[in-house]
Amino acid sequence: MVKVAAQRTDEGARKPVTIERQKAAEMPVRPLIHQSSADTFSRKGRRVALALFAALGVASAASAQDLTLTGVMTHADHEHYREVPFAVPVGTTRLTVEFAYAGKDQHSVIDLGVRDPVRFRGWSGGNKQSFTISDADATPSYLPGPIPAGTWKLVLGVPNLRAGVEARYTAKVHFDRGTSFAGFSAVPIRPGPGWYRGDLHMHTAHSDGSCLSMKGVHVPCPVFRTVEADHNDTAQNEALRELAPYFDDLLLIPGRELTTFWGHANIWGPTAPMDFQLGSPRAPTLATIQTQVEKAGGLISINHPGQPSGEACMGCGWTAKDTDFSRIQAIEVVNGGALRLPGGAESAISGIPFWEARLNAGFRITAVGGSDSHDIDISKVAAAGVGYPTTVVHATDLSQPAILAAIRAGHVFIDITASRDKRLEVTAASGGQEAQMGDAIAAPAGATVRVSVRVAHAAGGSLSLAGNGPKPKLADAALPGDEETRNFEVIGDGQRHWLRIDVRGPDGKLWLLGNPIYLNGQP
Repeated sequence: MVKVAAQRTDEGARKPVTIERQKAAEMPVRPLIHQSSADTFSRKGRRVALALFAALGVASAASAQDLTLTGVMTHADHEHYREVPFAVPVGTTRLTVEFAYAGKDQHSVIDLGVRDPVRFRGWSGGNKQSFTISDADATPSYLPGPIPAGTWKLVLGVPNLRAGVEARYTAKVHFDRGTSFAGFSAVPIRPGPGWYRGDLHMHTAHSDGSCLSMKGVHVPCPVFRTVEADHNDTAQNEALRELAPYFDDLLLIPGRELTTFWGHANIWGPTAPMDFQLGSPRAPTLATIQTQVEKAGGLISINHPGQPSGEACMGCGWTAKDTDFSRIQAIEVVNGGALRLPGGAESAISGIPFWEARLNAGFRITAVGGSDSHDIDISKVAAAGVGYPTTVVHATDLSQPAILAAIRAGHVFIDITASRDKRLEVTAASGGQEAQMGDAIAAPAGATVRVSVRVAHAAGGSLSLAGNGPKPKLADAALPGDEETRNFEVIGDGQRHWLRIDVRGPDGKLWLLGNPIYLNGQP
């Protein structure tokens, strides 16, 4: 216990404020996204199956030593301000304050703000019980920016406190180091396992996103309600933090599109700035950037790798030298732009061949999709834009940590039709092992692997198989009903293979693209 500056108490007498040091602890997880099937949001009458991946704002890196500040306000503090000092350790990257006080039943009011050693950082008055500040984002009412070490001060204002009444307060101050970010919400948007649907790639006014203004003019568009992936930018996270409490049935996940001369890639999860100037002293190699992302607990997804580069589309295709694909978690194999071309998801700029080449080389990388929407209004006139395609993730709950973990694991399929309810579930079993999409299962020579495929809400479609090993012929690939199950067997040959099940429409176009189950892969 450390005692610091004396503070005012009854009728001018003074009582000390105490500061209690607590054990280092991790910040509570604060995540956010949207659920399966009926868990979609409606925009002007059209149901769009989205899983907004972004949330309120909590760091999860190991904390420096936390503090608890306590004190008492009395009538002598009525219509006065009190500044309560506390020390912020060197190396702090996020500061979070949770404030509570007694006496509200007697109309006691204590307003809240904070100063750092140099400047005023914000004032929320009586409308917030907590706030967080980091160099990249902050609770509305507060300014993001560097967290300087030294003496900070809670600014407490007392607009009302009756005579003879005491208002005891407690301020818990959490310090975090590192660049990890667990999400904008303290609890999952929805608990429990399920399939959650979302759009993993959209743009706003913070890069080159546009929409129609109230007067019908194209203008830089405010933040869309989904995963924001603006080019090399993190400024949009302030808007996401503001939106998350309102869209409390959706998970918003912070993202940015790493934009280099040799390719683009989404980074999901972290909010802290990261170097993007590939080839410069700041980021001489891609490995430098990958290390920053890994330290922050983020995921990297190569975007639209099948697009051209050069003057046709500067840096759009993936040509980055010395890419270590073992450190790439996902590839955007279906980009919204491809869906508007002949062939759709398998058009000339499809990312599927690029991804399959990595699978054939022995890498386990998750296929995802993203609309890459730069104009939210395009979805009003075409089967394109927001949610085309939709990435569907099987996660333990609707939170940022759970969704990112499921993407990393490959528990994902892509709904190219952007439906609200199409479902593809693939499982495999052999020798007491079980696997789902993204998992590996041992299949020694002669072993029987039993594969089960369940498809929902895709009547009129048919199953198709892809992979780099022997593929059995399906006796009945057609899917006439709304709920269909098919079972088949694969005989292991002792070699490493991948096997993927997709669903195609009557015209042969992809409806649902699955992720592989890996045979003899590393479990």
